[in-house]
Amino acid sequence: MCRSLISLDEGSNGSKHLLLIVTFHPIVRRPSSIRRPSSIVRRLKDMDLNCDMGEGYGPWRMGRDAEIMPFITSANVACGAHAGDPNVMAATVRLAREHGVSVGAHPGYPDLNGFGRRAMPLDPAEVERWVLYQIGALYAIARAEGVDLSHVKPHGALYNSAAKQRSLADSIARAVRAFSRDLPLYCPPGSEMHLAASDLEVKVIREGFADRAYEPNGSLTDRSLPESVHTSPERAAQQALQFAEGWVQCRDGSRLMIEIDSICVHSDTPGAPEIVRAVRAAFEDKGINIASPANHGK
Repeated sequence: MCRSLISLDEGSNGSKHLLLIVTFHPIVRRPSSIRRPSSIVRRLKDMDLNCDMGEGYGPWRMGRDAEIMPFITSANVACGAHAGDPNVMAATVRLAREHGVSVGAHPGYPDLNGFGRRAMPLDPAEVERWVLYQIGALYAIARAEGVDLSHVKPHGALYNSAAKQRSLADSIARAVRAFSRDLPLYCPPGSEMHLAASDLEVKVIREGFADRAYEPNGSLTDRSLPESVHTSPERAAQQALQFAEGWVQCRDGSRLMIEIDSICVHSDTPGAPEIVRAVRAAFEDKGINIASPANHGK
């Protein structure tokens, strides 16, 4: 607040001057009168909901795909190395088509007995050929069913190793680019796989896992450790919402800032259908648009 006063002043030589005198008085407010927002409101981004599917083989089945498919937007289909066979792949692609779900290749190490969750000592050139071989296998099946491939997402040990090892990451990125420069690669944000893809101008979809615990460095908690897998639908849905807000609470209680485009739930996690439904319901409750990257903006 200020107050002004105008006065007439006469100098020593008889001249006269107008003086403008301004005084300022500070405004003092009690702390309780200062308005503070009770919460910061932000628009949550569009989000993809993906799941690893078609991971049976012959008469053996893994996961409850038929219960999960109606609630996801992208399906990562096993391509015959860690799981899957031509019949399973075709059935999974048809199921995705029926529900309007985007289909992507889910290549892994050639390790049926270990379900692709064991690292294998393959040289980079061999990894590149294995990834390209699996993308091509699913492409042929999908094309026969009238479905386009929308993405590639490595599986299990190949995914986790490539997130840390640049040579493996380069092999995967080269295979994807050799198949199509328009096919995006799902990978952990800021990982070696992310950097390798970016260097080769391969599109990237940054992925987070609703059903897995995280370490402060952004890696997934090893499955051999307690509480590494979230089997509670409520806990998984809570973590999915954290991702939508740009962060995740790590296993040690710390907060990791992380930008995600797609949320994954593993089909072999106990209670996976219930988890997927809970995540989708949480997104819908918050007004988050759920769509595969291929359909964003449509």
